[in-house]
Amino acid sequence: MSISSLTLTDFRNHKESRLDDLAKMVVLTGENGAGKTNILEALSLFAPGRGLRAAPPAQMVRQDGAGGFAIAARLNDATGQTSLGTGVKPNQPSRRLVRINGQSASHGDFLNVLAISWLTPAQDRLFVDTVGTRRRYFDRMVAAVRPAHAHHCQQYESAMRERNRLLAAEEPTDPLWLDALETRMASHAEAIIAARAAMIDQLDGFLDASETGIFAKPALALARNLDASDDLITAWKSGRNRDQAAGRTLAGPHGDDLVVTMRQTGAAASQCSTGEQKAMLIALMLTHSDLVAETRANVPAIVLLDEIAAHIDARRRTALYEQLAARPAQIWMTGTDRELFSAITRDCRFFRVTDGAVEGE
Repeated sequence: MSISSLTLTDFRNHKESRLDDLAKMVVLTGENGAGKTNILEALSLFAPGRGLRAAPPAQMVRQDGAGGFAIAARLNDATGQTSLGTGVKPNQPSRRLVRINGQSASHGDFLNVLAISWLTPAQDRLFVDTVGTRRRYFDRMVAAVRPAHAHHCQQYESAMRERNRLLAAEEPTDPLWLDALETRMASHAEAIIAARAAMIDQLDGFLDASETGIFAKPALALARNLDASDDLITAWKSGRNRDQAAGRTLAGPHGDDLVVTMRQTGAAASQCSTGEQKAMLIALMLTHSDLVAETRANVPAIVLLDEIAAHIDARRRTALYEQLAARPAQIWMTGTDRELFSAITRDCRFFRVTDGAVEGE
């Protein structure tokens, strides 16, 4: 199960690009700035959120275009074929529309028909980046396995923003209103905490059993900013004055952090070399793709790897391609030089990208 065709219209620097006859592995080559990553970004919009660059829709519109953009894909899946579409209209450049099989849908509905994940050069710093960056990365992994997780995160954050707004108001707020919001937050928080804990257990189990070869294995844990024994509603109610002074809600799953260590040495990932960090990211990505394939066997799994071969030696590149070929997912990769992918000898479709134009090889 995979994407069989992809069309970009007025997206970034692509006026009209179409990729057909796609294979298990798809490789996009071309010079820097040619538009390779733009294709991966277009695919990443078939997941909830703003995609791999986290850019607002208005920034994705081609500068010399009509003012909107459109992305269309066709899936070969368990149902036969599913069509996906997303884009913006010229008169509403900030509102991204979603269509599945020609019908209007929400961004979250993409999770029901497709499991998509990505690894970009910006994520090479994941283990030394902010807590929020790691948490969002991990939540995307959870949602790929448990689609409802994205809904719970969205609803929790919406209720939390409303609570923050009420606490910041000049006029005193009815405590019953805050009680209702905190009860609503707690119902979603419990689901979020449970889903994250289950994902840690599943990934660690897969990592125990998986063969990542020469790629370092990570060990995962979740650091909560509230003790597991604490009652959320009680903590929020007793902490209203503190939160009011801080201007935000201090306790809750929105402050949790993904903790990663290197299994072979026990060293914190943040203290490992850049090469070891990259190796652990790759191992985590491979393991997650296995988990998605096992738990959601009827949904196509797509993995986007931007400039994945740039800082990996030839031996590790060959090992990586062998492992990717064995995974039950469609793999999209970019690189400046076709020679970087010479070790891939079968079931691969190459495209050359030049100034927003795509040509099959």
